[in-house]
Amino acid sequence: ATTAARLRRIDEKAEIIIVEKGSHISYANCGLPYYIGGVIKDRSKLLVQTPESFNARFNIDIRINSEIISVNSENKSVEIKKTQTGEVYKETYDKLILSPGASAIKPPIPGINSPNIFTLRNVDDTDKIKAFVDDSKPRRAIVVGAGFIGLEMAENLHHIGVKVTVVEAASQVMNMMDSEIAAPIHQHFKEKNVGLFLEDAVKEFKPNGDLIDVHLASERVISADFIILSIGVKP
Repeated sequence: ATTAARLRRIDEKAEIIIVEKGSHISYANCGLPYYIGGVIKDRSKLLVQTPESFNARFNIDIRINSEIISVNSENKSVEIKKTQTGEVYKETYDKLILSPGASAIKPPIPGINSPNIFTLRNVDDTDKIKAFVDDSKPRRAIVVGAGFIGLEMAENLHHIGVKVTVVEAASQVMNMMDSEIAAPIHQHFKEKNVGLFLEDAVKEFKPNGDLIDVHLASERVISADFIILSIGVKP
């Protein structure tokens, strides 16, 4: 979306098309955990631009729920599939810009595709977690990964009264920071009575009735109503 807006500023006459597989083009990534935690109460506040507002402002043809399934660079065309109907059509271009982003990592851990194991990457993921939290009123959650999203999810789940445990394979939270900066955060976990297991990795997820048992490399087993995976992204 940033590239498209910049191109429009450079050239008022160019025909610009955005093809987006999902249903949103511009949203506040940083706000997603805070909507789940009720700090941001209005869902529309997450949406920075809608296709309609973006088109009105920049005159850009935006096609959401549309996935490019093939590129023919010789005749400069793409095949676009409408994800809701399955219809496939062709579109031509002079220049093609690839910006497909990333997806959440789900390593091949046994049981990782169990229900009630969530990742948080976009608005659709947010809606699923929010609906589960609102409908099921879970009491316990395990967050796997202690980076930005993991800690923000732990903070917001704690904020709405869920008992949270964070599991991190590294020796500290926020692994991109120096240990001196991470140390006060570790202390904050204790003050807030949030569980923190460092230098421990998930070995297996096992459904146990309505709960999920998480088996760790240390042989410790912890249980929760649901899991948030926050162990990074892949292109």
